[in-house]
Amino acid sequence: MAGHGAEEHPHGADRLCAAGDRVYSRAVRRGRVPRTDAEPVPCLLELALLHPDPDDMEWLVPTSPQEVMTRLLRGVYDEVSASQRRVGSAVAAFEWYGGLGRRLDALAAPAEGSAIRVLDGLSRIQAAMDEATEACTTEVLTVQPGGIRREAELSEGLHRALALRGRGVRMRDLYTHVARHGQGLLNYLELMGDAVEARTLDEVIDRLILFDRTVAFIPANTDRTMALELRHPALVAYLVTVFERLWRLAIPLTAPLPDTGIEGISHREQSIAALLAEGHQDAVIAERLGISVRTCRAHIARLSETLGAASRTQLGVRIAQVGLDGHRPPLPSTALAGPEQEPPAAR
Repeated sequence: MAGHGAEEHPHGADRLCAAGDRVYSRAVRRGRVPRTDAEPVPCLLELALLHPDPDDMEWLVPTSPQEVMTRLLRGVYDEVSASQRRVGSAVAAFEWYGGLGRRLDALAAPAEGSAIRVLDGLSRIQAAMDEATEACTTEVLTVQPGGIRREAELSEGLHRALALRGRGVRMRDLYTHVARHGQGLLNYLELMGDAVEARTLDEVIDRLILFDRTVAFIPANTDRTMALELRHPALVAYLVTVFERLWRLAIPLTAPLPDTGIEGISHREQSIAALLAEGHQDAVIAERLGISVRTCRAHIARLSETLGAASRTQLGVRIAQVGLDGHRPPLPSTALAGPEQEPPAAR
């Protein structure tokens, strides 16, 4: 039955089929459904959205929507973390090979149009970006780390963005959730209109710009005075795949951020808790989430108060106990907040 169901219902809890949507919604409203109602939708049992009623095995009771949301949030966090680790390893490798290439520069000048080119200095980076912009005809994908974008940063690339819009090029931008609070970004998106679509995540990888899925730019040092121009098809295809995975996990800028499902814990505090559990210091957490160290510490203080922790060590224990470390155990109903929600409709 499990294999048969998987073939007919190849989806997860985030994309229920229409039949599964109806049966699960009915179970939530009524508290349980007859086992026969679930026979056409074995996906509900496989996804643990329904399970047998211990008092009467002929009936099935639903897993609470809050617990389902908790599972989905944990899965999103795990996928984003895995993507970040893979990209981080690739960037480190690029830097290493780039260093070898620079040592060879003393013997021979780099060939034009090479698959990996090191751009040393802001003027060379800007010139290469302008060249790629002029050649772009279809699509630009960007990842913009950090928090609220400064007006100067937005203005710096505005001429390129307007030129792209004028040629009908579509743009998709990924930011951190913190960027939602910047008026400059909102003004920029209003100016660009339908040419730009923006989404946000708790954390994103380092800066990435992709033109027409043929050329990519990534930083080559921490202060971003050097960059790598990548034209190798395999490398560019890999970065496109990473972007598309992050894009699927991200939340449209026009949509509200989801509730964490834990009373008194905000979405940002959940991200901070997960990074604390990984052993990161305040400054690293602030940089990863695009907020100031002072703001980060204020959130940590609020987390301690909400979880009843009197010390940093105790806070770590509390984070693990309630599952905010990214390995969340089943939570008691008293720890969950918010009204019951219908599952997403099948797409």
